[in-house]
Amino acid sequence: MIKILLCCAGGFSSSALSSKVEKEIIENNMQNDYFIEFSPFLLVNKRMSEFDIIVCCPHLIFEVKKLLKNLTPNIPIYILPPKMYGLMKFKELALDVVDIIDLYNKTKINPVHFPDEENTMTVTRHVAYRNWKI
Repeated sequence: MIKILLCCAGGFSSSALSSKVEKEIIENNMQNDYFIEFSPFLLVNKRMSEFDIIVCCPHLIFEVKKLLKNLTPNIPIYILPPKMYGLMKFKELALDVVDIIDLYNKTKINPVHFPDEENTMTVTRHVAYRNWKI
């Protein structure tokens, strides 16, 4: 089971998004494969050890960079592209999560990003990277 911590600044948008995603997990019978929980980013240090990946809302890009100056987490941190965040379908996020964990295990570089997506705010895809690059 992959445990995902979904973070936003105050926990409000990630809470709503997490509820939507939890429904999709159940509807698609993926509850044995994925678990998602939301949290304000301020609590990420305390919660990080409970999860396999931290997925952050796009507006947290600067906070993630600040965190990484002072901390070297042993799990991947992924900043969602804006359209992916707004139009998220869990099946697409699940594919990215698997691929991001794999990339992190190869590189150990955070925040993790796909090739040619170094600047998250310019990414225009709303589907998983592997589906976008077909």
